[in-house]
Amino acid sequence: MERGTTPAFSPRETTENLPTGCGVYLMKDADGTIIYVGKAKNLKSRVKSYFSGRKDPKTVVLMQRVAGIDYLVTRNEYEALLLENNLIKKWSPRYNINLKDGKTYPVIRITNEDFPRVFRTRTIVQDGSDYFGPFPHIDSIERYLELAERLFPLRKCRGPLRRREHPCLYHHIGRCSAPCAGRISRDDYLEHVDGVRRLLNGETAQLRAKLERSMEQASRELRFEQAADYRDLLRAIDTLQAQQQVVDFDPDTRDYIAFAAEDDMCSFAVFQMRAGKLLASDMFRTSVFASEVEDLEQFIVRYYDSRKSTPSTLYLPLAVPSDRLARFFRQEHSAEVEIEVPHAGRHASVLAMARENALQDLERRKRETGNLPALRELAAVLQLDAAPLRIEGFDIAHLGGRYTVASMVSFSNGVPDRAHYRRYHIRSLNGAIDDYEAMREVIARRYQRVLNEKLPRPDLILIDGGKGQLSAAHEVLEGLGLDTLPMVGLAKRLEEIFVPGEPQALTLPEGSAPLRLLQYVRDEAHRFATTFRAGLQSKDLSLSMLQQVTGIGPTRSRRILQAFGSLETLAETPVDVIAKTCGIKVELAEAIHELLRRRPSLQLDQPQDTDLAVAEAAAEPDQDP
Repeated sequence: MERGTTPAFSPRETTENLPTGCGVYLMKDADGTIIYVGKAKNLKSRVKSYFSGRKDPKTVVLMQRVAGIDYLVTRNEYEALLLENNLIKKWSPRYNINLKDGKTYPVIRITNEDFPRVFRTRTIVQDGSDYFGPFPHIDSIERYLELAERLFPLRKCRGPLRRREHPCLYHHIGRCSAPCAGRISRDDYLEHVDGVRRLLNGETAQLRAKLERSMEQASRELRFEQAADYRDLLRAIDTLQAQQQVVDFDPDTRDYIAFAAEDDMCSFAVFQMRAGKLLASDMFRTSVFASEVEDLEQFIVRYYDSRKSTPSTLYLPLAVPSDRLARFFRQEHSAEVEIEVPHAGRHASVLAMARENALQDLERRKRETGNLPALRELAAVLQLDAAPLRIEGFDIAHLGGRYTVASMVSFSNGVPDRAHYRRYHIRSLNGAIDDYEAMREVIARRYQRVLNEKLPRPDLILIDGGKGQLSAAHEVLEGLGLDTLPMVGLAKRLEEIFVPGEPQALTLPEGSAPLRLLQYVRDEAHRFATTFRAGLQSKDLSLSMLQQVTGIGPTRSRRILQAFGSLETLAETPVDVIAKTCGIKVELAEAIHELLRRRPSLQLDQPQDTDLAVAEAAAEPDQDP
């Protein structure tokens, strides 16, 4: 293996001095700290690609921090794969896949001792212990431990077994076999341990048969209480088996690895199929800065490098260098692992389910951490002093001048903060169509209230519209003395970004993170306003329809609709309940039912967007000055 260091860092000299053979490159920052390790079939070509062509945002972030590159030449690609993994474990580079923080789920551990113990843990110790899981839900792991404790009672005391004259309380309640007091031989104790292993592996057929025989014998001997205990154990086993979401009849051990990534964030999901059952799923959160193939290969090596067992078949979402991975499994685990990319059938279905879990975890991660990379890029584009952690977006909605409303949505760290959404009835137009005046009204009401109540001010205000809407809104801020608040307008037609005082609109590359963030805020404001407007229209139509019944006027129709919420609910409510609730005669309630039955095809009550249910409930009523 040959080692080299590039001269003083410059892109051209760096690439010119690199060899063309296989190897590993180490990117360092200004302090000399290794921040990224990568492998390459051709070192010169691979490193050169970082300095040429168009780069995605995550690569740009990485290269902004690179101040030097070292390299190690290997004899072949397989040596480069192993060396890359060893260097990542040694240096834990910031921009490589790091599985240390990904283990969020607990596992069950059977210790490597003369008299092993079984318990729940989140720490993996490479001392020969056996691990089962991980278990995404705590209640699942507790059920397994409870059942194992009842069927195969093992010791609870920590550390080496100490001889005692009398057993502890656990033995007396049937939760410990008391090897410390000589109440069980080591061979019999190890049979208990094997029973726990079979239970955790899903091998329950033998166990069920044994329990059924014991239950029947206890019943014949009139030991009904003991027979009931065996029955309860059988039911507990069945309950655990019923929790398995995927079951087939293939006895092979199989793992499915899928992932979901956005920008530099990535979530990897691993599904473990054993004896035809999906016994466990594992989720890892990490950052990625290479291609999908490189990231997936690196994850596989890191994942199985820390595990004792391997599957007979590994299913992946895309093709990776299978020869290198097969050699890795043979040499590091003495195992033959078949690597496949399924495109249809049951294996593709399981892989799709793993990807769906990865996608959901990625969404949770985005909600938890926000979208700070996009916010930082947006701050650079708009020349803001800091990332706009709080963004407020506005839109106007109406139907030909009727039902004119406005919406304000709030984003925190780049994700919706629906508890702070607000909605407004526009009062100043009197049926006229004037989006500029409507925007002036909602901006004035919102930020006058911010001043009066000393509410937190946003880092950026987004207006759904072009120059006209933006100018109208900015005039109001100037009048309130808040013109220093950053404000932009986003026009739908060409996705142009308008800034007050700037004659030319800004345009960002389609699909870029800052543009997608602005579009998200704009589209959310539009959706919230439209939903509010549609709700008002539906309510108005419902009131008009009720007023077709003789004896029901505007006041009574509002009271009826307020009591039942919608015409659909009203149609499903018994006549006597309507009459009693609304204080009307039964004949009038029957007339309402008859009206609704005659118009079954009229869909007046449209359900609101479920994503906005929280926002609708929390949205500010029209109470601004």
